[in-house]
Order: sequence, then C-alpha cells, then structure tokens
Amino acid sequence: MKVLISVLLVSGFILSIKARCQKMMWRTPNLQGTLSKAITQLVGTAGGIYLSLELLLTFLGIPEELWNPPSLYYFKPLAVFSLFIAILQPYGQLLLERVKKGRG
Repeated sequence: MKVLISVLLVSGFILSIKARCQKMMWRTPNLQGTLSKAITQLVGTAGGIYLSLELLLTFLGIPEELWNPPSLYYFKPLAVFSLFIAILQPYGQLLLERVKKGRG
C-alpha cells in the first residue's frame, strides 16, 4: 500500500510539472528554465495551500491530533494533501477554461 501511494504521488508530481511546463511554453518565448519555474510554481502552490489549511484548522480549534496524526511516512498528512491539491490544480484550471469556452 505504501508503494502504491508513493508511485501515485510521484507520477502525479511528474504529470503536473509536465502540464505546467506546457502551459508556460505559450506564455514566454524563453524556454530556458521552464522546468525550474514549473517546479517552483508547484512547490509554491502546495506551500500556500498547506499554510492556509493549517491556519484554518488551528483557527477553528480542531485538535491537532485529528488533522496531524503520527504517520507511517516521514511526511505530514496535511502536507501530502496540499501537494495532492497542487498537483491537480493545472488540470482543474484547464477544465474551468473549457467550461468557460463552452458557455461563451
């Protein structure tokens, strides 16, 4: 089970970076550093989501044991969830653009 989750997370990470690189190719004529920009964007998005969720759960007074239990992995479950949302973000954005084109 651990291996399956790790494989899914790594493959999602790679696909998300590929989608971000393809999106950036159309924005900037300079292809140098596109991969590093995509990785920076992914990590920045995941970090922002993580901080927002942690602050929200702390503000609501939810005990930390519920949303940050001891894990079998070395990662915090909330951080993995944030990374998962950041991986799905470019695909959600693409879906939203297609829905907007369909309406307009």
